Amino acid sequence: VETVDRVKIADALNKEWVEKLEPLRVMLQVNVSEEESKSGVGKGEAVDVAKHIVSNCPGLSLIGLMTIGTVNAGPDNEDFKALAELRNQVADALSRSPTSLELSMGMSGDFEIATKLGSTNVRVGSTIFGARFYPSVSAEATG
Repeated sequence: VETVDRVKIADALNKEWVEKLEPLRVMLQVNVSEEESKSGVGKGEAVDVAKHIVSNCPGLSLIGLMTIGTVNAGPDNEDFKALAELRNQVADALSRSPTSLELSMGMSGDFEIATKLGSTNVRVGSTIFGARFYPSVSAEATG
């Protein structure tokens, strides 16, 4: 588990993990692009969900924020800038330093921009392993 995108998920993970030796390190997934195809809490919910995790989930340790930005957003990626600003808001609400929260943003196609905008964690699997293969589903197979 790397990210949490709902209070319900945080509570379920906490319930199962609370008896372990150390808290499960999680990032809060935020859908800053507000695309329906992506998961994550909305920007307006992020502070409250982060506070919930820290205050009510002793089995979890909030280590940062994560987003998947808009494809081809360009060098001024507003999604990445928004997550960096949101990290400041979350850190302030939790009385923590912004640098105590990681930023996981950027993938194979935009990791250079993401790191310039503050990302501490990038996902570059396609660069390392090649593009993913998604088999097409025929109309016959889906009924």
